[in-house]
Amino acid sequence: MSDDRFQELSPAAVGERIREKARALGFDAVGFAPVRLASEVRENLATFLSEGRHGDMDWLPAKAERRREPAALWPEAHSVIALGMAYTPDPAAFDSLDQPGVGHLSVYARGRDYHDVVKKRLKALGRWICEEFPGDVKVFVDTAPVMEKPVAQAAGLGWQGKHTNLVSRAHGSWLFLGEVFTTLDLPDDTAAEDHCGSCRQCLDACPTGALPAPYQIDARRCISYLTIELKGPIDRELRPLIGNRIYGCDDCLAVCPWNKFAAAAPVTELRARDEFATPRLTDLARLDDAEFRTFFSRTAIKRVGRDRFVRNVLTALGNVGGEGAADAARERLEDASPLVRGAAVWALSCLLPEGEFADIRAEHMPRETDSHVRSEWTAEETSDRGPR
Repeated sequence: MSDDRFQELSPAAVGERIREKARALGFDAVGFAPVRLASEVRENLATFLSEGRHGDMDWLPAKAERRREPAALWPEAHSVIALGMAYTPDPAAFDSLDQPGVGHLSVYARGRDYHDVVKKRLKALGRWICEEFPGDVKVFVDTAPVMEKPVAQAAGLGWQGKHTNLVSRAHGSWLFLGEVFTTLDLPDDTAAEDHCGSCRQCLDACPTGALPAPYQIDARRCISYLTIELKGPIDRELRPLIGNRIYGCDDCLAVCPWNKFAAAAPVTELRARDEFATPRLTDLARLDDAEFRTFFSRTAIKRVGRDRFVRNVLTALGNVGGEGAADAARERLEDASPLVRGAAVWALSCLLPEGEFADIRAEHMPRETDSHVRSEWTAEETSDRGPR
């Protein structure tokens, strides 16, 4: 579009054209926000970091200054286009929870890596904007230091619920978010109001107590953090609470009453793969690095790496057992990764009678060189749940 034609359009008209194009590209929610966040948002981030609730996600404090203010990412930006893509799951997706012998994957991770899908559409929208209007854009998904949920709330897409995730009146708790920063001056949408009311279902649903109060999260106890972000061993206190969740957790999202208004997401690249519905834990425990990369190709799960993932699988085996669980765990006692070996020790302590576990310890512990794995062998907390 020529500059003369652009000058004929009001900012509201430009915004509507962008909104229409975004929806045509597959985005289910679109809104416009300023490049400055409310002071309360910045204060909440500072408190979260000062209390150490970010765990070992060192990139959060390292990029806190840029995260506190969207404009710091790109000073030339005048407006933020906030976008959401629905991924409403089938209710049957939760049938695998706590089932013996199978693992449960967070529903968002069962299809193609959403980072790739969302970013592809963000770039398509960005290119179109640059072709249609004079100006420039930058696109971001959640790998960049953008406080995407406060931005989305400011743009009217929804509000941060008591579980700290975005809640939409139209899509419940099931939205992937992305942003397009632009030098265009777009009219700000009205920020969304909080509609959680007195409900506390999400807080009560958290298996590990990671939501100590409404609108607060302690990532160090969150199953999504423990199974995805945490690089080392999972705290022994929390392992039994994880159940068979081997990548992420949807419990606080799934109970949100606003989900009843969420329509089924259209079939897209995000469609869940059938083999991820009830994956066998014993098969997953035996994956080597090449097999892991192949099986989880083009998914978000591939990002955690084989060792962390098998750690999660062994934790689940210790919790829910299943046919061949002890054999699969025992095989991992010789694994090259200390992280995996330590998780295998714990799983066996849950799956085997104390005497049988002691015999295996006597065989393996003398040649174990890793201090963490040795501490797992010597821990007093052998399972009080008996053999599976």
